Amino acid sequence: MRRLKTDYPGVFYRNADRIGGKGIERVYYVLFKKAGIDGKVKLLEEKVGRQYADGMTPAKAARIRADRIEGRRKSRKEIREEQRADKAPWTIESLWKEYKLNRSELKGIVQDECRFNLYISPHVGKIYPSELVPKDLDPINKLLKSKSPATARNTLELLRRIINYGVDEQSCTAPNFKIKMPKVNNLKTEDLSGEQLEKLLRILRSGIITEKDGSQTILDIDARDAMLLALSSGMRRGEIFRLQWDDLDFRRGFINIRDPKGGTDQTIPMSDAARQVLKSRLQDKGSPFVFPAKRKRKGNDEPSHRADASKQFRMIRDAAGLPKDFRPMHGLRHAFASHLASSGEVDLYTIQRLLTHKSPSQTQRYAHLRDETLRNASNIVGKLVQSKGE
Repeated sequence: MRRLKTDYPGVFYRNADRIGGKGIERVYYVLFKKAGIDGKVKLLEEKVGRQYADGMTPAKAARIRADRIEGRRKSRKEIREEQRADKAPWTIESLWKEYKLNRSELKGIVQDECRFNLYISPHVGKIYPSELVPKDLDPINKLLKSKSPATARNTLELLRRIINYGVDEQSCTAPNFKIKMPKVNNLKTEDLSGEQLEKLLRILRSGIITEKDGSQTILDIDARDAMLLALSSGMRRGEIFRLQWDDLDFRRGFINIRDPKGGTDQTIPMSDAARQVLKSRLQDKGSPFVFPAKRKRKGNDEPSHRADASKQFRMIRDAAGLPKDFRPMHGLRHAFASHLASSGEVDLYTIQRLLTHKSPSQTQRYAHLRDETLRNASNIVGKLVQSKGE
């Protein structure tokens, strides 16, 4: 990654995927000279912290650099090595702390922290991996029975990942059994009937929810526009909230999607409906983000985007009478794809490109809708031929 300068000598940063959220954050480094064991002066480069995950700023990095030059502070590597020496033998809990320290750049680390604290630490946190037996996992499996299969799998997969990390680092010995992963079927396809879609669009376009008693609630404009964009473009929630004005090409009619789930930036067509929503937000253009954050993050003056609007999404879903298990944003993405497949006018490869699916297998869930439409069209021709032959 390219090194970028700051206003402080010897302090620079590189851009990297943000930990615990979508988007980009700065990872700060310092450069300084120091004499080695052999007496030769060497130029050292050390990572000092991340913009959001560690609350690092150029000023803090400059103070750390000064401390390192004067010998008042140890390097992150030296600190980790001391921690290792103090924490042997390693329990699952101590391995987790070490894992976080060395894998902090991984996406989903915040969710992993939640799973560990809720389901893993209370039951097996103090156990050494080599002493772990299948029965130790019974409380976790029992607790996870009330959760979704995906939650159960992700939790057990995290436990396995922590132990594998310890084994790879030669900090522990693996247990003498394999942790079994529950099977998960994530191919849930949500769709809207014509009546449901009509009611939802009526609410979104009016911008108002009218209750049975006649009282009215004005919709959060970000939630409304985000739902309209999801329905008219098939974009994911995070992709919508991360949109910047520089990503929009109104002249040619394209949207650039930054850091999609597949990993590589993608470009999709801008539909007329999506164009209308995006242009309606131009009048409030005061940030590089199409959906700017409502308030600045503490200790950071840089512009940021809105992270979520889940409460408002659920309120709109309930007002439209949609099922409780309908996921407002992801469900609208499915509805977008389902309507394309059901039209019989769009092939699965095109749907795959529009949804930025990395693999065709992810788009196959819509194949039956297209097949059914084509079969119905074929039956119409069949009936016509049959009637002419009578």
